Amino acid sequence: MLHSTRRRGFALAAGAAVAAMLLTGCVASQRDDDNSSESSSDVDSTFVFAASSDPQGLDPALAQDGETFRVSRQIFEGLVGTEPGTADPAPLLAESWESSEDGMTHTFDLKTGVTFHDGTPFNAEAVCFNFERWYNWTDLLASEALGYYYNKLFRGYASNPADAVYKSCTPDGDDKVTIELNKPFAGFVASLSLPAFSMQSPSALQEFKADEVGGTAAAPTLSEYAKAHPVGTGPFQFDSWAPGENVTLTSYGDYWGEKGQIEEVIFRVIDDPTARRQALEAGDIDGYDLVGPADTKALEEKGFTMVSRKPFTILYLGFNQAVPELQDITVREALSHAIDKDALIKQVLPEGTEKATQFVPPVVNGYNKDVTTYEYDVDKAKSMLAEAGYTADNPLTLTFNYPVNVSRPYMPNPEQIFTVLAKQLEEAGVKVNPQTDAWSPDYLEKISSTPDHGIHLLGWTGDYNDTDNFVGVFFGQQSAEWGFDNAELFGALADARGISNIEDQTAAYEKINEEVAEFIPGVPLAHPAPTLAFAERVKSYPASPVNDEVFSEIVLTK
Repeated sequence: MLHSTRRRGFALAAGAAVAAMLLTGCVASQRDDDNSSESSSDVDSTFVFAASSDPQGLDPALAQDGETFRVSRQIFEGLVGTEPGTADPAPLLAESWESSEDGMTHTFDLKTGVTFHDGTPFNAEAVCFNFERWYNWTDLLASEALGYYYNKLFRGYASNPADAVYKSCTPDGDDKVTIELNKPFAGFVASLSLPAFSMQSPSALQEFKADEVGGTAAAPTLSEYAKAHPVGTGPFQFDSWAPGENVTLTSYGDYWGEKGQIEEVIFRVIDDPTARRQALEAGDIDGYDLVGPADTKALEEKGFTMVSRKPFTILYLGFNQAVPELQDITVREALSHAIDKDALIKQVLPEGTEKATQFVPPVVNGYNKDVTTYEYDVDKAKSMLAEAGYTADNPLTLTFNYPVNVSRPYMPNPEQIFTVLAKQLEEAGVKVNPQTDAWSPDYLEKISSTPDHGIHLLGWTGDYNDTDNFVGVFFGQQSAEWGFDNAELFGALADARGISNIEDQTAAYEKINEEVAEFIPGVPLAHPAPTLAFAERVKSYPASPVNDEVFSEIVLTK
């Protein structure tokens, strides 16, 4: 029996965390603990947070980015949350769960007395409505661009049930529900902590036509629901969204848990890192994420509250093998030797950043300490490029895609990262043609949904403590981002995600991480440690390595 509470403890060992997914989760979420040293009347109850970009929309099921999920986590809750300060699963709307030994059946005991913001009850029927909604998506909604997480983790829909992980959802009264799977998925319970799998009001989803999304995968048009009517069970409810300016939320009076001190949250869009720092210094905002390395020490010296997350990220230079030159593994290895990761970290990444040797952080199950690496060696890079037919008279020429006017936890300053890497590649004889796009939707859609890109900067903040959430998401199936077909790797990852024995799964993932290293789909660069900055009145902030940060848990002093 796994005893876990919403506000307790630090990370379990990675192996124990994965094993716990197959056990019973017990004891109610403690999000209703008293976390305030001051009453709401003693403080300014409006909290202004600077977002680096607009949310993609207000429907978390159709999102994949951190700024959307930051807003979503205030409005919505899932069956499963995370242990404070860790990536490990903990009860939330499900007070406990029990999984069969083969991992194919999961029964959840639900919290009672919970209502959605529209006053309708949260119950077993609502849970099944959400699961069936995702499972029955078709066409645009089922595309990788929109149904990203369901597509990546649950693999199939009612239209192709042979590929689907999900099988059925059955209510047992109002407060118990059983979910059956077609295929074993060891990370199933932990994956439900993702905002993409939050519980949304069935009434609101239907009334405001949540699935009436138009346009194309590259340029979708939001539904009425996703623009102005999101309805969850979280401590804050939606008030307004002025795209390009701000999103405003207000405290939900009938919230089941502790409401905290904050009555109004304003996410103000400030895409420039310097402008975010200046807004904090001027007192126009209460805090912001992804503080640049050069700003961290200066803000700390001025008395601002600095908070760092534990690294649970990966920044990488991806290779799109739809580009003919990148199909040559000699070229991919040469590019790997051209990159000086230590210099990159020292010059432009935050303090606490760790050098990456593979596409998973060291704390994740299956990390391979003996993985093949390609150390910085510019002469070797030049030699290998010459072997592949590229010389000073006939240089390797590549498009280098990177986003602008955005900061991500794994990529706080993409322009600076590009500048360092481009110079290193040019020193090895590679000619780089930079191509920039705004982050959302242009850059994300171009990289994840089209072949129209070359080498590119991207990365990942882990969603929960499971290896499949990293390498499985990246390399579990064919993807427009990477542009390769590797049936052996796809098969190995499909097998590993279903292994219930932790020792066997660890060995499988260690082998897979070596296979990925030998295949060289890109260069794993670093595991950045994101830093947040707050006004002095912020006494504490619930920092989470997976960004599971709910603002009702912030403690203010004035």
